[in-house]
Amino acid sequence: MQASHLLLEEPIRLASILESSTPNAFSSMTKIIGTLGPSSRDVETIEKLLHAGMSVARFDFSWGDITFHQETLENLKKAVKNTRKLCAVMFDTVGPELQIINKSEGAIQLVADEFVVLTPDATQVASSSVLPLNYPEFASVVKLKDTIFVGQYLFTGSESTSVWLEVVEVQGVNVKCIVKNSATLTGALFTAHAAGVPVGLPTLSEFDKETIAKWGVRNSIDFISLSYTRHAEDVRQARAHLAKLGDLYQTQIFAKIENVEGLKHFDEILKEADGIILSRGNLGIDLPPEKVFLFQKAALHKCNMAGKPAIVTRVVDSMTDTPRPTRAEATDVANAVLDGADGIMLGAETLRGLYPVETITIVQKICAEAEKVFNQSVFFKKTVKAVGEPMAHLESIASSAVRAGTKVRASVIVVFTSSGRAARLIAKYKPSMPVLVVVIPKLTTNHLRWSFTGAFQARQCLAVRGLFPMLADPRHPADSSTSTNESILKVALDHGKAAGIIKAHDRIVVCQKVGDSSVVKIIELDAY
Repeated sequence: MQASHLLLEEPIRLASILESSTPNAFSSMTKIIGTLGPSSRDVETIEKLLHAGMSVARFDFSWGDITFHQETLENLKKAVKNTRKLCAVMFDTVGPELQIINKSEGAIQLVADEFVVLTPDATQVASSSVLPLNYPEFASVVKLKDTIFVGQYLFTGSESTSVWLEVVEVQGVNVKCIVKNSATLTGALFTAHAAGVPVGLPTLSEFDKETIAKWGVRNSIDFISLSYTRHAEDVRQARAHLAKLGDLYQTQIFAKIENVEGLKHFDEILKEADGIILSRGNLGIDLPPEKVFLFQKAALHKCNMAGKPAIVTRVVDSMTDTPRPTRAEATDVANAVLDGADGIMLGAETLRGLYPVETITIVQKICAEAEKVFNQSVFFKKTVKAVGEPMAHLESIASSAVRAGTKVRASVIVVFTSSGRAARLIAKYKPSMPVLVVVIPKLTTNHLRWSFTGAFQARQCLAVRGLFPMLADPRHPADSSTSTNESILKVALDHGKAAGIIKAHDRIVVCQKVGDSSVVKIIELDAY
């Protein structure tokens, strides 16, 4: 169990808590992923979300058709152009999700101690006595006393809008359950989760494959959130599918851990995936409540030491209906940052919530405050120790850049990269200053056509804590001459000045390749 990185050795002056926070020129270092939907799909709202701090837009295909999501994405593109703020796109797969379709969309009243039947018969209309489930073999994998949770899609856990069921009898292909709490289910789609019950459905469904091939290829998606990842092989199969789809070989795969099966194989999944999403909603059903925080801390530590971005979900559920989080939720967001999370993912709060902009605004503020008391010195030492010796060449350069930035109190680290790997290694050490990532495109060919890489790599930095990307002129390779590098550096510094993260007399740490050598240097801004 890893100790907290809160600055306990430097007690916080309590009176300072009452002082107004000094706004940063940039948003929080921790990234915010917002799910776009009915409450957040028009251009004006998306512009506000970008200004508030959203850096990745999540598109969840568990509901809505391709046309709906394409319209939303076109609005995102307009908002990005209007605001001049980069935003990455994340496609969230449906996977082996247990779903109940409420064709009538009418409210369904479930009363405690009454019975309801889960059936694979899709012709049945959802009601208080029967709920049609999309898994024909469900009766064969559950047993008496198993617990089943049913709630509105992207449920918030409210006991009045979601229900706990307990299996009392298996009747052929049907499962009879007793209702444990009274609730009203509303909406067209409900999701079900059977605690600890393995579901024999493929992680990447045929629907997912078709959608990626059509919508994903058309829109050059940056990330896939692979729902219900249970084994490393799930990631390998998804990557093999992407490799057949043109430019999507560059798409990163974030494994979504949301059941005990994924938890058991966490280490092997972490090695294979580009990042991890801790889906605490479903996982919180599989695990006893008192164990959830242990998983979060242990999983985030593993991700941090591996240098893989980690995203935490389900933090401010109450803001789906209210403009302010609870005290526990606000503390939860801060603790995720102190545990080393790279990003916070918002679901129902931004998809259908009443206050999508307010939600991102307050989460960003909480993240920024927590980052101020994150003990980077202790974290740096632990990370260096975990890496061990001898360090790989690039790892040594990255850690040296962060150490130099800390020692000279640099305002920013500038790193030149083509693949993004150098930037991610710097981010691994969680520097206290922002990292300006200059992504320099590379010219590649598949023997049929020439194309530049770089756009994917730049946008993918938007899911990593502390990284702020910009795309350089493709005519300037990352390992070009000194004079060319100086020219690109000037462009980067001008970008930093315009963004407000660099000012007169600041010290800047620069990490770049010069010929065959990797160089870390410190410059005074007065020289530019």
